[in-house]
Amino acid sequence: MKSVNIIPVVLITLSSLTTRAQDQAKIPGGIAIAIKAGNAAELSKYMNSTIELLLLDKEDFYKKNVAETILKDFFAEYQTKDFTIRHQGAKNDAQYAIGNLKTEKGDFRVYFLLKKVDQELLIHQIRIESDNGK
Repeated sequence: MKSVNIIPVVLITLSSLTTRAQDQAKIPGGIAIAIKAGNAAELSKYMNSTIELLLLDKEDFYKKNVAETILKDFFAEYQTKDFTIRHQGAKNDAQYAIGNLKTEKGDFRVYFLLKKVDQELLIHQIRIESDNGK
């Protein structure tokens, strides 16, 4: 009789652990919204003070405000139509996401890496490259 009572407790415990693991891999929704809107200022709210930016012909570490300006110029030239996160995951204190950005001038693959800084999840790397597969 005791083993019958333990089974629901074990199932509930496993379910909550699975839910917690999935929650850890969730990228803040504001990031996807900012990219979809082509809003560099909003996106910069999620950036670390210095980020690695790999954007078409630019590849370097930039201060947050410089990265915001570069992204603003990109979004001005490539007006966004849609952005969808295709995959996301987590390992240790880092999280990442890969998505597809559709613009009026073509499609791009977007990758970003976030790490915890003082309990806050911040973008440390953004990679935007042409999606030649479409």
